[in-house]
Amino acid sequence: MGVKGWVRSSLIDYPEHIAAVLFTGGCNFCCPMCHNGDLVLNPGCLPDIPHKQILGFLANRVGLLDGVVISGGEPLIQPGLDDFIWKVRNLGLNIKLDTNGYSPDGLAELLRQGLIDYIAMDVKAPPDKYSLLAGQAMIDVSRIERSVEILMRGQCAYEFRTTVVPGLLDAADIDAISRWIRGARKYVLQQFRPLHTLDPDLHTVEPYPVRALHEMMDRARIWVHEVAVRE
Repeated sequence: MGVKGWVRSSLIDYPEHIAAVLFTGGCNFCCPMCHNGDLVLNPGCLPDIPHKQILGFLANRVGLLDGVVISGGEPLIQPGLDDFIWKVRNLGLNIKLDTNGYSPDGLAELLRQGLIDYIAMDVKAPPDKYSLLAGQAMIDVSRIERSVEILMRGQCAYEFRTTVVPGLLDAADIDAISRWIRGARKYVLQQFRPLHTLDPDLHTVEPYPVRALHEMMDRARIWVHEVAVRE
């Protein structure tokens, strides 16, 4: 598993945890609103951080850190991901996985092994807009649906989340996503930030007012048990 960057301590990336955040290189999507352009487009140009260095740091922070977030890029396309997670879990740390949900078999296998404590899965758009928000001409939406079903039928804590990009997603789209994942435990609407987006045309896009996001949140609560806005 290639780790290309990390944050040694974060209070915001893993709910109710102090966590280190690891960023893997490479992704099977090319989302226009992504902020990690080098991880997606040029992962080979970024040096790998040695696992020995990461694990040594984590071992020295046991008791100060509660967990580790594995993000990206897309972690589930990484070879050796499960082996690395086992080593982290053996330190007594919890694991949160950030994923785009496009590798349902890999997701199911990690859950089968009991390797993940919390999953944040992006639901980029309603099905008819998925290719646009994922930045790929051809998207097999059934793979997203399988990942949604795996999480909703499983025991692992999870959240679905959508970055609400003005001009690409509107209130009707959030309604459609909410109906698509109806019955889910938690759905988070994330504020769009135009800084360093993969698509330069989004650099000048004004985010939705927070009030508008809360209105979308209230409508989504018809379908989902818990809905939140993350600014």
